[in-house]
Amino acid sequence: MQIIKYFMLFIILVACSLIGRYLSKKYVMRVKELEEMRNALNMFQSKIKFTYEPIPEIFGEIAQSAYGTVGQVFHLAKEKMKTNTANMAWEEAIEESQNNLTNEDKYVLKTLSKLLGQTDVEGQSSQIEMTQKFLETQLKEAQEQKEKNEKLYSKLGTTIGLVIVIILC
Repeated sequence: MQIIKYFMLFIILVACSLIGRYLSKKYVMRVKELEEMRNALNMFQSKIKFTYEPIPEIFGEIAQSAYGTVGQVFHLAKEKMKTNTANMAWEEAIEESQNNLTNEDKYVLKTLSKLLGQTDVEGQSSQIEMTQKFLETQLKEAQEQKEKNEKLYSKLGTTIGLVIVIILC
């Protein structure tokens, strides 16, 4: 009987620790996604300036080379451009993608859609640059939150697990 009790207490401790690590991972993934989005926008700006390819083709290339959810955003936007305008497709792709971005991050990324597909290359390029500047601010904030909260949630999960185990003993 004691073995079952200790085993259950161990399971509770491990579960609480894993929950804490899961919550802390959200901050790490947000930073990674923002960095990947910044890289994807750099690629988008270069391709739009120098290759003069249509936006759906560029989005398709970025979708293949981008990491994880960022690639999914570009793929989703490319698919939505078959039925919608470029700006609407981009906004819908940002909203529908499953990622770790905050509403503020999504709002910054949606600013790109204002001139997407509606102006010349220079206008779109300047809009990408403006979005990248806003994204840099978001990236700095995300890194600060990561530094502060990553260890906090990991240790908090383990601590809560230990408290529960002590109470139940």
